[in-house]
Amino acid sequence: MARIRYEALADTVRGRLPACGPVTVVGVDGPSGAGKTELADGLGETLGATVLRVDDLVPGWRGLAAIPPVLARDVLTPLSLGQPATARRWDWEHDRPGEVLRLDPDRYLVLDGCGSGARVVRPFLSLLVWVDAPEDVRHARAMARDGDVYEPWWDVWAEQERALFAAEQTVAAADLRVRSSV
Repeated sequence: MARIRYEALADTVRGRLPACGPVTVVGVDGPSGAGKTELADGLGETLGATVLRVDDLVPGWRGLAAIPPVLARDVLTPLSLGQPATARRWDWEHDRPGEVLRLDPDRYLVLDGCGSGARVVRPFLSLLVWVDAPEDVRHARAMARDGDVYEPWWDVWAEQERALFAAEQTVAAADLRVRSSV
């Protein structure tokens, strides 16, 4: 994704009012391997924003549905009140709860990951971006990134994504849709 696109997207974000107290929050949602992290990092760098990897909070390979309430309760509600937020990271290597993450109510926060566009999260969002790519492209990217760990869980995770996106109607709620193919 070209730098000029990040600047244009950042201008869009700058034009939005904060919906999370003093924090302007952007949700970057979509299926695994779609390009969410690249977009979130580029936007975060352009805005000078904090980027939260939502996957860091998911409680294990079967825990995707648990993430929206955790985001709303533990991260976004405190930030909306101008207070620091804390949430427990998941230690993927040891498959157990990990260290506590702390976020301060900065001007911009980019949520990078599945569940960041769920209904319970949307009231806190100033912008929701849906990122997608063809399944073969997504699979290849995911395996190149995390194949040793992810391969046995791809189908389990994909089924949870489909269920979450259908229940939450995430695509329909998106303010902007980005499709990558390479």
